[in-house]
Amino acid sequence: MGARLVKDGSVDHVAGLLRSEREGVLERWVQVTTEGVRGRITERELRTELTELYGLVEAAVADRDGSAGGELQAALAEMSRNRARQGFSPTETAISVFSLKQAVHERVEAAGDTAAYGEFIRFSSFIDDLGLQTFETYAATREQVIADQAEQLLELATPVVKLWDGILGVPLVGTLDSARTQVVMETLLQMLVDTGSQYAVIDITGVPAVDTEVAQHLLKTVMAARLMGTHCVVSGIRPQIAQTIVALGIEFGDIVTKATLADALEYALDRKGIRVVGGEST
Repeated sequence: MGARLVKDGSVDHVAGLLRSEREGVLERWVQVTTEGVRGRITERELRTELTELYGLVEAAVADRDGSAGGELQAALAEMSRNRARQGFSPTETAISVFSLKQAVHERVEAAGDTAAYGEFIRFSSFIDDLGLQTFETYAATREQVIADQAEQLLELATPVVKLWDGILGVPLVGTLDSARTQVVMETLLQMLVDTGSQYAVIDITGVPAVDTEVAQHLLKTVMAARLMGTHCVVSGIRPQIAQTIVALGIEFGDIVTKATLADALEYALDRKGIRVVGGEST
C-alpha cells in the first residue's frame, strides 16, 4: 500500500489549499489532535511532530510520481511505534492522522470551491490509507511490546537462588507450561555454569496442580541439569499432589522427592557432608 495520491487525475486545488491555508489548517489539526490525545503528549511536542508531517503530506499531495510517499510513510511508522511504546490507545494514535481530514474539510467548505470539494474525496481516501498503515504499525509494535513484557515476567517468575554453597533453589509458583519450562531450564543451567553448584532443589509448593504435562516439564528440567553434572531434588510434594501423581501413574524414576523445601535442603546438605545442629552447621 503506497502513500501516493495522484494517479489518473490531479488534486491541484487541494494542494493549493494546503499551501495557501497552511497556518490555519495546521493550527486546526493540532487543536483536534490535542483534544483526542487528552494530555498524553504536550502541545509543543505535538505541534513539532504534526508540522513535520504536514510538510510531508503537502509534498506527497503535490507529488506526481509517488517518490515523496516513502518519507511520509517512514515518519508515520516511527510515530506509530513511539505511540505504541508510550501506551497510547489505537484511537489516540489514529486520530493524529485522521483529524487532518477534518481540518482540511472545514477549509474546503469555507472556501466554497466546488472543484476542491470534488478533489477532497480522493484526498480523504489518501488519508484513510495512511491511517490504516499507521494502525498496522501500531498493532505490530504493541504485539512486540506485549511479547517482550511476557518474557520479562517469565524471567521474574522463575528465580534461581543460591541456598547454600553448591546448592541452588528454584522456587516455582503458578502453572508450569512449555514456555516457562524453557525459561526455567535456561536460567538454571546458566546459574549452574556461573556457580558450579552440584545440587539443585526444585520447589513446587506454589504449583497448584501436577498433571502428566507438568511432570514431563519437571523431568526435562531435571535431565538438563543432570547433563551438567547436577543432582536435583524436587520438593513441595503436598499430600493432594502426591495422590494425584499416584492416580495418574506418573513415574519420577530415581529423582529424589521431598515434602518440603527444608527437607530437600537438609538432604542436599547431608549429601555434601554438612549437618545442621541447633542452628549451627558442623
